[in-house]
Amino acid sequence: MSTICLIGVGRMGEPLCAGLVRAGYRVRAYDVLAERREAALSRGARAPDSAAAAAAGADVLLTVLPGPTEVAAAVDDAVLGALAPRATWIDMSSNTPADAEPCWKRAAAHGVGVLEAPIGGSPADAAAGRLRLYVGGEDALLERHRPLLSAVSDRITHVGGPGTGYVAKLLVNLLWFGQAAATAEALLLGRRAGIDLGVLTETLAAGPASTAFIRHDLPALLAGDYLTDFGLDRIHDQLTAVTALAERLDTPHGITDTVRRLHGEALERYGPADGELLGVALLEEKAGILLRHPVAPVANSRTGAAERPTENNP
Repeated sequence: MSTICLIGVGRMGEPLCAGLVRAGYRVRAYDVLAERREAALSRGARAPDSAAAAAAGADVLLTVLPGPTEVAAAVDDAVLGALAPRATWIDMSSNTPADAEPCWKRAAAHGVGVLEAPIGGSPADAAAGRLRLYVGGEDALLERHRPLLSAVSDRITHVGGPGTGYVAKLLVNLLWFGQAAATAEALLLGRRAGIDLGVLTETLAAGPASTAFIRHDLPALLAGDYLTDFGLDRIHDQLTAVTALAERLDTPHGITDTVRRLHGEALERYGPADGELLGVALLEEKAGILLRHPVAPVANSRTGAAERPTENNP
């Protein structure tokens, strides 16, 4: 089996590490935090004291990091130069094509192939091997590493060439946060107009405007859970990246920018707290209404479990 260098042993990286070890891969894991390296050891991986040592002779470099800044710092010449000949770097972080491009060029200079496979799903999905991966890169390289990716994912989508996987993940997150905000505004208006939240939720879930957010994630909000798997600062970074991409490619993005500005305002109000629904919390605060109601999740056999935005390391 291949030797894997895994950089990033946070809330997603640790269960990924465990899954790869279970699948029979030789895993060397590195994280800047010593306690996370200890966690990797407890999962059956080796945990050298440096990224370059973890990369020495590895066939695959996996990065599972919070964002572009951390990826750029981790994927340096020392790490790339330590990999085995014909090695591949697979970036599973939330990133952007513009931010990743210098790393691509650095990898190419070392003869290292590149795939991106940003993650959709939760730490529980990672532990169960049920992640969704949005893959960008060459067909042949994906097929070469499909067995490895299948050890942690049951839904691998090859989106297209380099950069397209990053963009697809950003767009998924944009739509999720946009739907959360639009749903909250509708509920706040309906509640102010005198409609019972339970009745309104059931009506929306059964109607033509139903979404995965309404069917699967709204019950958490109605129970007072703002879904604390994702930091508000990271959310705003990703929405800003989408807006910048739309500006560069000259596509309409008024709604996108509205979603970005909402979360920027929430970031100013609450700081870099964890909470995927803190944008909704700000709307509640402005309306003077808390969206609370004991409601059971609405099952949907066509879509299965909802996929929420993912942050790899806190």
